[in-house]
Amino acid sequence: MSTTLVWSAISVYIVIALVIALLSRKGKQNNMDSYFLGDRKMNGFVSALSYSATTYSAFMLVGLAGLTYNGGVGALGFELIYLMGVTLVAFFGPRYWKVGKKFGYVTPSEMLGDRYDNKIVAAVIAISSCVFLIPYSAVQLSGVGYLLQGVTNNAIPFTTGLILATVLALIFSYIAGIRSVAWTDSLQALFMIVTSTIVVLVLIKGLGGFGGFFGTLETDYPEYLTVPGNGFFSFLNFLGLTIPWFFFSLSNPQVSQRLYMPSSLKSLRNMLMGFLVFGFVYTIVAVVWGYSALIMFPDLENADLATPFVLQSDLVPPILGVIVMVGIMAAAISTIDSILLTLSSLFARDVYGNFKKEASDYTQLRVGKFVIPVIAVLAFLFAQMEVNLIAVLSVSSSAGLLVSVPSIIGAFFWKRGTAAGVISSVVVSGIVVIIIEFTQTKPLGLASGLWGILISTLLYISVSLITKAPKEKAKEFLSI
Repeated sequence: MSTTLVWSAISVYIVIALVIALLSRKGKQNNMDSYFLGDRKMNGFVSALSYSATTYSAFMLVGLAGLTYNGGVGALGFELIYLMGVTLVAFFGPRYWKVGKKFGYVTPSEMLGDRYDNKIVAAVIAISSCVFLIPYSAVQLSGVGYLLQGVTNNAIPFTTGLILATVLALIFSYIAGIRSVAWTDSLQALFMIVTSTIVVLVLIKGLGGFGGFFGTLETDYPEYLTVPGNGFFSFLNFLGLTIPWFFFSLSNPQVSQRLYMPSSLKSLRNMLMGFLVFGFVYTIVAVVWGYSALIMFPDLENADLATPFVLQSDLVPPILGVIVMVGIMAAAISTIDSILLTLSSLFARDVYGNFKKEASDYTQLRVGKFVIPVIAVLAFLFAQMEVNLIAVLSVSSSAGLLVSVPSIIGAFFWKRGTAAGVISSVVVSGIVVIIIEFTQTKPLGLASGLWGILISTLLYISVSLITKAPKEKAKEFLSI
């Protein structure tokens, strides 16, 4: 794929996305609600597409395709379990929306701090989210770097891709806050699903149709059609990957914060249904993509280069390939700018706002805008490490966020939950996850996410039982 064609396509995308972002400006974004939640007036269609683009980022057509290339059909089961976990939104989504509307919450950590009647709870969960989401942002930047590097045969260096993605994410975040992000997300989601599906059909046709495609897999790669197959998806490894992913919609604040944004419960339901349809189609597309790369390029050293190699293959027309490339890049950027907005709102509201009690809503907004580039730079520096297997690192980040799940469930369903239980469970289990990830060990064969959720649940329950629980907010939350 020629470098000129790639840069031309990127330029067209930037112009269109900037126009849409500028058109999304409506009124003054001079308070936290407006800038970070779009005044809670998102309709179901835009919410669904934005939710999809934010969730399905570089992880899918780079990460999940690479995971399929590396381990086979277990990747399909892994992602389908994630989709099953999204049904948690049907259960918790209306509760988030109702308490958000009633109490004016801007962030999920603010909600938990209020529920447990302790501002330190909000700050601890906000800081924990920053610690684990910055590496996840780096994953998205790495996805763009690998993509541009791969499709141009290193003519566009990895670092250039990182810089481009970082700058665009910052621009879209600043133009109109979540409005510009949501509207550009909608464009990107439609773009992704249509073009990637077309490429899959082209690939299957070029590889002998459905019969030839699956016949080649059965003959040459039978181990990739079973679990554990080549051994990558052993039971404990599969469990370690899927448990954090199952609770992704609750544990990741850039996703759960969007439950405050729909204009009505009907819009919230439409958002969920639209996302489930989008997610199922996109999952099948990504898995077939990974298998196609396995057939065409069986000896790749880095599985995350499967997608770039497919896009520059003879089976994919250059124009179609570059269009899909832009779609994948756009998806990664949509996740990055969403995370930038969420983390900046967490810091401004739950760290700065809690310890500068005289800070007005407008002052918090200014602080949030100030820290956006700081977070972006940290993610950029982390991405320079050029980690392999984007999918695995994504799950590692989610493993750290998983430790807040017992506190979230308890907020709505257990009146005995306490602030001490939340703080101890999040801090201690979060440190355990970090140690396991840094040492690359698996005590008793269990991944960091499994240890995190087990320790977090045990501490949350046991410490809560020996400390005093707040009563008033507990009653209100349990009655929702």
